[in-house]
Amino acid sequence: MKSAAKNILKVRRAPAIESELTVPGDKSISHRAILLSAISNGRCTITNFLEGEDCRSTAKAMGQLGVLIETPEPGTVIVEGNRGVFTAPSGDIDCGNSGTTMRLMAGLLSPQAFRCRLTGDPSLSKRPMRRVIDPLQEMGARLFAEGENQCPPLVVEGGPLEGITYRLPVASAQVKSAVLLAGLFAKGKTTVIETARSRDHTERMFEYYLIKFHREDVWEGTSLVGRKLLETRISLEGGQTPESRDFHVPGDISSAAFWLVAAAAQPGSRLLVKDVGLNPTRTGIIDVLVRMGARIREVVVSSAHGEPSGTIDIKGCRLHGTEIRGAEIPNVIDEIPVIAVAAALAEGTTRIRDAAELRVKETDRIAAVATNLRAMGVEVEEFPDGMAITGGKPLKGARLKCFGDHRIAMAFAIAGLFAKGETVIEDTACVQTSYPGFAETLRLIQKGKGIGRRTPVISSLESKSRRRKSTKS
Repeated sequence: MKSAAKNILKVRRAPAIESELTVPGDKSISHRAILLSAISNGRCTITNFLEGEDCRSTAKAMGQLGVLIETPEPGTVIVEGNRGVFTAPSGDIDCGNSGTTMRLMAGLLSPQAFRCRLTGDPSLSKRPMRRVIDPLQEMGARLFAEGENQCPPLVVEGGPLEGITYRLPVASAQVKSAVLLAGLFAKGKTTVIETARSRDHTERMFEYYLIKFHREDVWEGTSLVGRKLLETRISLEGGQTPESRDFHVPGDISSAAFWLVAAAAQPGSRLLVKDVGLNPTRTGIIDVLVRMGARIREVVVSSAHGEPSGTIDIKGCRLHGTEIRGAEIPNVIDEIPVIAVAAALAEGTTRIRDAAELRVKETDRIAAVATNLRAMGVEVEEFPDGMAITGGKPLKGARLKCFGDHRIAMAFAIAGLFAKGETVIEDTACVQTSYPGFAETLRLIQKGKGIGRRTPVISSLESKSRRRKSTKS
């Protein structure tokens, strides 16, 4: 349960899960829905919008720029698009804890005819912005970071932009999106090249909002068998305005990941997660859990707004270690803290490499995960770009810090469901940035209460499903 007075989560071992649930709207998609609606040519209604603090930061920022936004009821947002013609804010724009808000806003503000200063909380103020500053400066934008090591506050002095061809040095959906958003206002063609596929929400939503762009995959070799994807090029011409359209945000698979691990690692559990996003660039958590032995099936029910969504059906079993590295990392970067918990519960060793980006998230997530796992009795070897976790031993309850990071807080709440004794996680107000209602769902799970009535997956949908079979039964 959660103490409102002290912002702590207290967790004890829970029985096997036998339930169904839904999760809040997708955070990445909610951000983009607000931004694209704001620069559209009319009124847009967004449903299932995530009411977390990060997405509220984006909505508030648009309001400061003169965009009319109404919230007639929780989860529903009405945005009056203004074709990207903003008014200068009267003061700084506070992005809170949201790196997505700051980086995507940098792209939108770069072509504006006024000066704007983007600030953030102490955590965001330690996150480097150079990766988004560099390409925008190449386009002619005048922006700079006031903090040390290219950290916020970020000052944007708007002006005319020129399209560029930019190869991403590392896979980053935020940088890709910032450049493409700026490209909508730039003269000529803007092309972003990525050699490792990142989240493609921006491209899918461009298509839904009727923005014309071209996507080209470049392959090594001509044979269809064994071909390797070398790079993906996304190009668009400037001067386009999104068409105003209503949009429904699917549930966030990154939020579902916590419950997927809780069910997957507990033999006898059965969980159905409904109305959750199943974008292939976000379902790496499922691939990893299947490799670890989990029994999971996805059923894609709808792709009405360009984002596939549906149901995940998962049965618990004994997990085993795996390796996560390379091109897979961008697809699971937000889920690695809870994957590390799954690794601690699995037999054998799990190795995570090529994930140095975790060092500059809301906190140093590699160090935070290693510290907390060790406090629970888990053997962890830490690397500059990842960690090796040897699991299979019983976890022990402990008093843990979440270091102001919502995903660390929630990941170790899941660990507490498997630990002997009580686990106490401190300063968990940060959970509100992405998952309002997490504490209540956790409380029901601990008490062994069903969150929703369990129903079987409808057989008529099986032809639309992508079944995933584990390597162990």
